[in-house]
Amino acid sequence: MDRYIITQLLMPFLFGVGAFSSIVLAVGSVFDLVRQVAEAGLPITVAMEVMALKMPQYVVYAFPMSILLSGMMTYSSFSAASEIIAFRSCGISVYRLILPAIILSFIVTGITFFFNELLVPVTSQRATMTLTRALKQDKPTFKKDNIIVPEYKEVDRNGVKEQVLVRLFYAEKFDGKTMTGLTILDRSQQDNGLSQILNAQSAVWNGDKNTWDFSNGTMYLISPDASYRNIITFQHQQLQLPKSPFELAAPDKNPDDMSVAESMAYLEQIKLSGDKKKILSVAVKIQSKLALPFVCIVFGLIGSAMGIQPQRTGKATSFGVSVLLIFGYYLIMFISGALGQAEIISPFLAGWLPDFIGLAIGGWLVAQVAK
Repeated sequence: MDRYIITQLLMPFLFGVGAFSSIVLAVGSVFDLVRQVAEAGLPITVAMEVMALKMPQYVVYAFPMSILLSGMMTYSSFSAASEIIAFRSCGISVYRLILPAIILSFIVTGITFFFNELLVPVTSQRATMTLTRALKQDKPTFKKDNIIVPEYKEVDRNGVKEQVLVRLFYAEKFDGKTMTGLTILDRSQQDNGLSQILNAQSAVWNGDKNTWDFSNGTMYLISPDASYRNIITFQHQQLQLPKSPFELAAPDKNPDDMSVAESMAYLEQIKLSGDKKKILSVAVKIQSKLALPFVCIVFGLIGSAMGIQPQRTGKATSFGVSVLLIFGYYLIMFISGALGQAEIISPFLAGWLPDFIGLAIGGWLVAQVAK
């Protein structure tokens, strides 16, 4: 029975992946790329490459939708052919009947995690870089003002691992070659405090030696008791820092193009900036990324519960109802995300609220059908 039900679920699922991926791709990229080709002279080959690189991201969105459609279409066909009556006459409960759909939902949830963590970040970043190079070849792809870069290391304190700031880099201006107005706070030499402060008028990167050449500056050496140990002024000074200027001046990252692990590391960095709005935005996106794969389980439960009801619905009706349910879910997700960024609810609840609501609705539907 399980083999039969899963076999029947697979065909509508694969159909849904193709159909919904095409729809989301058309809405999300095709129209904009066509406009870029017509108005900005984007080469068609580049547009096709960007479209292909964006496809994994849209397939991730299509997975939950396809699970919903698959459950509705498969169990509706069982109900229309009186197979549900046959199964239940053999003593098989509704909960046992929908178990294959839930198992398939868990499998697709794992696949969605794989896509989200390993494939989508790489392809999305490459798509963004490809499009940027094609459209903005004459524009700098680095920050030019107020460059702030914190660096952290992991320390073990009483058996608890914590992220600790070891260096804070600041530059007022960067023209692609020279940074000006630099301040560096260094905590890497002492475990519990600031070890040195460096102020410099300018600095350039020496690529041959992998060092920074600082000019017209002052270095303050700090003792463990927080007093000045020594003050050194210099005209020229070479120092080794772990990053080149273009790494330090890289543009702000987009959490949508990062894995959960990368997003969490990025969140720790921007917490130092004090930008509350940005911190909340990234925190909400992290929770949404974690919650998204589990939508497959929610939709698997709702789709099978709605399909198993004693009513006759065709494939077109199932597709239409699926679209309405998907729209409702993403509307709730948008509203909860906005509430999270407005600090009305926590980032965790903002990301997971749509899943909790969906699970409650799905559980109620299954309980009603089982009566």
